[in-house]
Amino acid sequence: MATITADVVKDLRERTGAGMMDCKRALEDSSGDVDAAVLLLRERGLAAASKKADREAREGLISSYIHPGGRVGVLIEVNCETDFVARTDQFQDLVRVLAVQVAALSPRYVDVDRIPADDLDAKRAELAADPTAASKPAEIRDKIVEGQLKKWFKDVVLLEQPFRDTEQTVRDVVTEAIAKIGENIQVRRFARYALGEDL
Repeated sequence: MATITADVVKDLRERTGAGMMDCKRALEDSSGDVDAAVLLLRERGLAAASKKADREAREGLISSYIHPGGRVGVLIEVNCETDFVARTDQFQDLVRVLAVQVAALSPRYVDVDRIPADDLDAKRAELAADPTAASKPAEIRDKIVEGQLKKWFKDVVLLEQPFRDTEQTVRDVVTEAIAKIGENIQVRRFARYALGEDL
């Protein structure tokens, strides 16, 4: 078994934001391999986050972001379980980052399950009518439409969008925050305004 020094544990903690004991356990379980420990912590965080998903989140923040120049603005509500967590820098930073994401990439919906059925049906019909899909047999056309829908979700659904220039989605960022903070966190709603935008 590899010797795990305090410096290695500290380095892993700084990289992941996980607790010291969690970092030490992950390093022990991965025989001192830091990259494997990061993956273990991420998996454990996802498991912890999924356990918290059913807990009620009624506290939180409503925050605003105005892009420099004043041409784009966002109002966003992000909920957590307690007002104590809502006042932490870590939670407030998450809310700010999410507001900037909305300002930059202009999503229309928070999550896939919140897309109105009429909008989803209209988009599905539009994709099915595309000449490329329409010329294919029905079973292949359905697969093409579903694949195109998933691409569309990455454009219009906040939690499905890529986060900055990373491999992560916004959902991954929220899930990691749940694991670090220890409470359920939900993006409840947002509104994005752009100067001169058609109403």
